Amino acid sequence: MELDATLEAVLFFKGEAVSIKKLSQILEKNPAEIQDGLRVLEEKLKTRGIRLLRIGDEVALGTASKADEIIEKLTKEELSRDIGRAGLETLSIIIYRGPIARREIDYIRGVNSTFILRNLLIRGLVEKVQAEKDQRSFLYKPTLELLSHLGLEKIEDLPEYTRVKEEIKKFEESEKQTEEGENGTH
Repeated sequence: MELDATLEAVLFFKGEAVSIKKLSQILEKNPAEIQDGLRVLEEKLKTRGIRLLRIGDEVALGTASKADEIIEKLTKEELSRDIGRAGLETLSIIIYRGPIARREIDYIRGVNSTFILRNLLIRGLVEKVQAEKDQRSFLYKPTLELLSHLGLEKIEDLPEYTRVKEEIKKFEESEKQTEEGENGTH
């Protein structure tokens, strides 16, 4: 497969901005090769409904501006529907485990959560924040708008919030100890 097609596939799968450096690591190419592949992809997409978006050192796929009207209509339709079971599940994970990375959400749910997260972001129920430990990645956390929607003043006002957080913490600690025991470290 040509590099531009591979880049397109990776960006589509990721569903979010990816740095040139990260693409270099994933595809085992140098940054100059990645930049060349992105230029080819950008040119090929000029006549399509998808565009290559660039902000600084990061790139992502997005819709063409000529599709704004239909995208706006679809967005309004999407926002008028219930968030569904997958949305509630993802939102619960973010509320009780957040801030949390998408890969962790995917691991807990056992499926790719990109589109569910996009839906929750569009609705203003969650927000993306940069991870403190890794400035190249993002974490998801509940928004003030979500609290307002739920009629809460603070996240701790959720039913059983403190108890559930404590149980999650205990579970994670026991998992870590089990893992360390299996690896022979203490």
